[in-house]
Amino acid sequence: MSTTLADVIAVLEGLYPPATAQSWDRVGLVTGDPGKPVGRIHLAVDPTTAVIDEARRLGADLLLTHHPLLLRGVHSVATTTAKGAGVTALIVADIALYVAHTNADVAADGVNAALAAACGLGSTQPLLLEEGQWMGRVGELAESMTLGEFARRLAGALPQAPVGVRVSGPADAAVRRIAVAGGSGDGFFDAVRASGADVYVTADLRHHPALEAREDARDGGPYLIDAGHWASEATWLRPAADALISRLGDAVEVFVSEICTDPWSFVLAP
Repeated sequence: MSTTLADVIAVLEGLYPPATAQSWDRVGLVTGDPGKPVGRIHLAVDPTTAVIDEARRLGADLLLTHHPLLLRGVHSVATTTAKGAGVTALIVADIALYVAHTNADVAADGVNAALAAACGLGSTQPLLLEEGQWMGRVGELAESMTLGEFARRLAGALPQAPVGVRVSGPADAAVRRIAVAGGSGDGFFDAVRASGADVYVTADLRHHPALEAREDARDGGPYLIDAGHWASEATWLRPAADALISRLGDAVEVFVSEICTDPWSFVLAP
């Protein structure tokens, strides 16, 4: 008996329960017939046109992404817009799209757990509670090291993106306790300070919140590392693929996209 999309959705909802998503989020099945057989699953952070084309070329029946294609209301899916072209391409190619976003962030083996592992953290605890869900992680390195050493090690562990890793703090500062939040995390500074973290690893740090956080730190911790939105969340793709394989077995093939969907192309150093 073939595996259906409904079978895969049941596994995904066990791993990343939709009820754990934030109230503003849009997760779950976006396109596709639950009764359709699924033989190949394609994983990516973003459902861009390039990723959808890659999934089509490789014969995917299901595209699983972290970021939603339709987060805010739209009034047209005409191919004159990127979102419309994406929806049309998915439907024409008969590829289902499923989204696991903030529900994947908070999962036991989700985005923040994967980012914590990339940082070299062992056991971790939640960073803060939002809408009844524990967000982010905080834990300690096996041993203290300098901020420069930690940043270089993290850069080597993350998927490579043109934006690289930005660091705020003295390279020779000793660090051990690390807080993480995949994706945009500059709204969590109060919780990071309360956690006693030496370093906060997140992404999308805006000028004013980051500057104020560093000013409040009085040249001490928490130091800041902006790891890039795509890279900080792409750490989850391989563990998610492994989780699907362990639960679905040989019934399906699982492929992790090799496309970097970070919007920046290159950086010029001063």
